[in-house]
Amino acid sequence: MVKKYKKTDNVSYALGATVTMELLKRKPHAARCVYVSPKSEVSAAVDSARALGVPVVESEKAFNILSPKENCFVIGEFDKFDSAINAENNHIVLVNPSNSGNLGTIMRDIAAFDCADLVVIRPAVDPFDPKTVRASMGAAFGISFELFDSFDEYAEKFGKNRTIVPFMLNGRPFAKTRFDGTQKYTLVFGNEATGLPDTFNGYGAVRIEQSEKVDSLNLSTAVAIALYKLSVAYENSE
Repeated sequence: MVKKYKKTDNVSYALGATVTMELLKRKPHAARCVYVSPKSEVSAAVDSARALGVPVVESEKAFNILSPKENCFVIGEFDKFDSAINAENNHIVLVNPSNSGNLGTIMRDIAAFDCADLVVIRPAVDPFDPKTVRASMGAAFGISFELFDSFDEYAEKFGKNRTIVPFMLNGRPFAKTRFDGTQKYTLVFGNEATGLPDTFNGYGAVRIEQSEKVDSLNLSTAVAIALYKLSVAYENSE
């Protein structure tokens, strides 16, 4: 039975044909059902669902509940799945992110550059919120991510034998930072409004240089810049 999403639910929704297609491609075992609007033509996502044995239901009600104002004609319902990061990978750590659009876009950045796993420090926006999943364009189904209650909890488990690089406005110029493709890194970013607390200065903070025309970069833009530079370092080390 379709109902408005709540963070405490065991299921969530992929809104749109493209996002549903990624669900079926990357996490087919988690797919429960695909809803299709009577107003739409049969899509590739519907064909894929049927080929996988995932039930397809025509239902206007599902769209009225889940996506009443959006140009959305296919919805994939899925079980929330376990995800864990790899100790051998680089990590992007987001401390208390508060915007679904930013988190989803960062998931897409991580999938695009494919050189790091994602860590989210609570309290934080829900990675499984349909708004987050849609903003990721389905990348949420193709990356590894894990949630922790504090940065200290993360560092206790994964902080050894890696370089931690916080991004802060009072840090040294990021342009002077050189990544070693043979090493492991944790790049840390703060909340959209408050950034990182001063305690992170002890790790040796960096800042992405910019003009004075804006006070700061959007969080997802900053992460994308850092990921690009990290990915180039690893490509050059091969």
